Amino acid sequence: METDATLYDTVGGMGFFEALVERFYEGVATDPVLRRLYPAEDLGPATRRLTLFLAQYWGGPRTYDQERGHPALRMRHSPFGIGPNERDRWLAHMRDAITSLDPPPDVARALTDYFGMAAESLRNLDLG
Repeated sequence: METDATLYDTVGGMGFFEALVERFYEGVATDPVLRRLYPAEDLGPATRRLTLFLAQYWGGPRTYDQERGHPALRMRHSPFGIGPNERDRWLAHMRDAITSLDPPPDVARALTDYFGMAAESLRNLDLG
């Protein structure tokens, strides 16, 4: 990645994040442990929210903030029981999605590192 380019720019913009999140939710849709965390039958709204959040986080348009306000991730996820199993399954699907897009190694590493940290920070069960 160029030092002055955002990851959003490096991956070519919104299309990368749309594909990443679409592939991620393909896994979630068939995962009985994770699917129960999404009460809506249609995963479309969740797909849109995650796409907009990730695009914004990595330097893209601020649409997420405009539509939903501050991300407040811990607060938004607090109603859902997220333990080590849910975290690990979520990460597995996200890592599969990243791998399927075959981004440059530095991009894959940045995404994987971020998702590992974020998934752990949202865990609210089995905290010891």
